[in-house]
Amino acid sequence: MNSITIDCVVFGFDKGSLEVLLVEHAEGISKGKWALPGGWIKEDEHIDGAAQRLLRELTGLNNIYLEQLKAFGDPNRFPLGRVITIGYYALVKREDYNVKAGFTASDAKWFKIKDVPDLIYDHNDIFAFSLKNLRNKVRQAPIGFNLLPEKFTLLQLMQLYEEILNVEMDKPNFRRKFLKMKLLVDINEKQKDVSHRAAKLYNFDSEIYKKLTDKGFNFEF
Repeated sequence: MNSITIDCVVFGFDKGSLEVLLVEHAEGISKGKWALPGGWIKEDEHIDGAAQRLLRELTGLNNIYLEQLKAFGDPNRFPLGRVITIGYYALVKREDYNVKAGFTASDAKWFKIKDVPDLIYDHNDIFAFSLKNLRNKVRQAPIGFNLLPEKFTLLQLMQLYEEILNVEMDKPNFRRKFLKMKLLVDINEKQKDVSHRAAKLYNFDSEIYKKLTDKGFNFEF
């Protein structure tokens, strides 16, 4: 299987910033360079299984829900021959996972999306395609469940959408639109141990979340 690879774009959200998980190669022609987590597929494994294995071996992330993006097959994308890569992407709560480099990676860490360095091969293009896909998806289905903590503030939710869409939003308008959807549940709690005025905490109504995820919607800001 020396002509097909896997590359994964894993997004996380931390302290108001959308981030992506990258690895530094420890060997080969791209040694010392940053890349999306990925690698070769074994002959006896399903491509979905290969994506899970590579992510686990390279970064320590295990049992992640990965969604297939598409195949990237520019004839010149790999310098040593014709290689097609299958792109996957995932949205994870950063707080739920400890990143640890392994296998052919000397380092693995989160980068803010605005600080993504020059990556190997066409990995910047794969990342850009995945980000565009995420921006389209956020307008059609709720995605915060995958990125926010179980209890969150409206400001955290708005910051997530601002980061993904790269726009500045009007807080009262955002609040009005989201509360109208009946997606948020006021849990009658407020932030603790904060230096500013404590804000209300919310979580998602799981039934409405699932309904909107399955049905979809057109949510413009």
